[in-house]
Amino acid sequence: MTHAKCLWMVLTLSAVLFPGTLYAHCEVPCGIYGDEARVATISEHIQTIEKAMAQISELETKTPVNNNQLVRWVMTKEAHAEKIQHIVSQYFMTQRVKPGEEKTAAMLEVLHKMLVVAMTCKQSTDLHQAKELRRLLEAFEMLYFGHAHGK
Repeated sequence: MTHAKCLWMVLTLSAVLFPGTLYAHCEVPCGIYGDEARVATISEHIQTIEKAMAQISELETKTPVNNNQLVRWVMTKEAHAEKIQHIVSQYFMTQRVKPGEEKTAAMLEVLHKMLVVAMTCKQSTDLHQAKELRRLLEAFEMLYFGHAHGK
């Protein structure tokens, strides 16, 4: 069997066995980056977390409690917080924020706080945590781009 056929089989088998979202960017030094897109994606994840927190709080007050919907919203909230953690650590901290640059220490501090607050969002339904996550994202944007996203 040729190398190309083996590679094709592995890729096909991987797609069948592991369906789902594949991230377009990896850690190959290709030089293709979508910083603004990543920030917009984090913002969407925060919005989803906020909605999930509101839905969880609302569902908890209903009688009888719809446990299925409640669990689904909890899982959604946690999944989106984890996606934020992934983008922050694997994209910005690993690939984009460079050691020794002028604002590196400040950016790393904000990114670390984002990781911790995303974890806190997984553990609670406190909307103040989601708002803090949004505030931290805006602070990071100011450091990284010199302006808030879309402004």
